[in-house]
Amino acid sequence: MKISGSVALVTGANRGLGKQFVASLLDRGATKVYATARRPELITIPGVIALRLDITDPTSIAAAAAAAPDVNLLINNAGIATGQSLITGDLAEIRREMDTHFYGTLNMIRAFAPHLAEGTILNVLSALSWFSLNGSNAYSAAKAAAWSLTNGVRLELAAQNTQVTALHLGAADTDLTARYNGPKIPPLQAVTAALDGIETGQLEVLADDWSRHVKASLAGDPAAFYASMTAP
Repeated sequence: MKISGSVALVTGANRGLGKQFVASLLDRGATKVYATARRPELITIPGVIALRLDITDPTSIAAAAAAAPDVNLLINNAGIATGQSLITGDLAEIRREMDTHFYGTLNMIRAFAPHLAEGTILNVLSALSWFSLNGSNAYSAAKAAAWSLTNGVRLELAAQNTQVTALHLGAADTDLTARYNGPKIPPLQAVTAALDGIETGQLEVLADDWSRHVKASLAGDPAAFYASMTAP
């Protein structure tokens, strides 16, 4: 699909990648952009329709779907990072990660799928969909589930010609990664790659060198990959 002339809805649009998605969609000629957040008063970009949306609340999702029936581009961007370990972490927080990244994304797709024949869904995933890292293991598990979800709904929505695209990246320079000291790419780099990928019909967009490296490693021995992670 073409971004110009599209009607888009972006979750988690008040900051980070979501805010950049909204700005870039407008720059590229989207006819209408629904910018959603749990606190829509924090959405500051002019020219959008701000909607209250909590993707962990089915009632909130249903209200957003009713308010935005003309959407043909759904960008599932909203996410959290709780920093929980799987063995000793807070189970309630681990469930919150899964409720957000897996069930929240799934419920958004289920609610909007009837509007998206001939349209597009973009799920914002992560290179951590494909590996685990101490300090992010709950996040990795939830993103891995969201990756599998993305592949599954792509098959199920093929009959109505809905394009389902996954965006993977290492780390973008946003509030979510404020405590991460490793390399980060500008949000614009990730968003531009994603929107270009939508327009060229890509099923999977790898926005940076790290996501490309991790994806390529899946064909190899995982022992080699994890050894390289700990090498000096």
